[in-house]
Amino acid sequence: MQIDSLKVFCDLTETESFTKAAQINNVTQSAVSQQIASLERQFKTLLIERSKKKFRLTREGQILYEYSKQIIQTYDSLLSRLQEIKDIVSGTIRVATIYSIGLHDLPPYLKSFLKQFPTVNVHIEYRRANQVYEDVLGNVVDLGLVAYPTKDAKLEMVPLRKDRLVLICHPQHPLAARTSVKLTELNRSKFISFEPDIPTRKAIDKLLKESDVEVTSVMEFDNVETVKRAVEIDAGISIVPQGTVSQEVAAKTLAQVHIEGPELYRPLGAIHKKNKVLSPAMKQFLNLLKADVAPKV
Repeated sequence: MQIDSLKVFCDLTETESFTKAAQINNVTQSAVSQQIASLERQFKTLLIERSKKKFRLTREGQILYEYSKQIIQTYDSLLSRLQEIKDIVSGTIRVATIYSIGLHDLPPYLKSFLKQFPTVNVHIEYRRANQVYEDVLGNVVDLGLVAYPTKDAKLEMVPLRKDRLVLICHPQHPLAARTSVKLTELNRSKFISFEPDIPTRKAIDKLLKESDVEVTSVMEFDNVETVKRAVEIDAGISIVPQGTVSQEVAAKTLAQVHIEGPELYRPLGAIHKKNKVLSPAMKQFLNLLKADVAPKV
């Protein structure tokens, strides 16, 4: 019996998916099945109830899972401690991020990190916000990067920087000539929105409601890139994180207008599973992300 087999069993238990367990451990689904069968032969007991449509452990499987988690955590702590003693920063970091952070906020940090620690492999996955949480909880990734991070008893949240929200419109739009605008002036405007389940959409809806403003949502998209393209063709106005439109504003394909009143920010955060053993590489990566100012590259 090996640590790898116990890890595969734990990943299968937490994801309830042979496909995801195979993906996490970079093996085939057949290999996952073989390792589970090997554990069952080793302990002379069934670990998974095959007759159930829904994934379910047997009583013996549940006990093995609980002890295996302790064994794996102790083993990971041992590896991490040995690396720290030898001052080694290497290995792989698996990161799931929402599109806007991955495309606009992360690149300078990632470039700086890889320059400093070239032996670390950082694997980036682009996901919707709900999928980032699922991947972190399912151990598919080590870290998740999200906006408006929500509290979860199973997760640790590391606050990162805040991103200012701004109004964007077509350069020929009447608001484009303004240096600032009140939210109340947006009443009945054609609006390009994020899809309802996107955290930024929920925050903007709350903001508009508190100001007693009703906009006409003419289009809804799941990422900021498509929102920007719709505004560029003058289909409507929108409110987006300032860091996501710097290139378009510089190229004058979009106009950016300050929103009057208290500064509006989108908080960003990194999440990882509670009690997860962070390798030296993961700790260094998080420390860099927590920097108030993005690295110059």
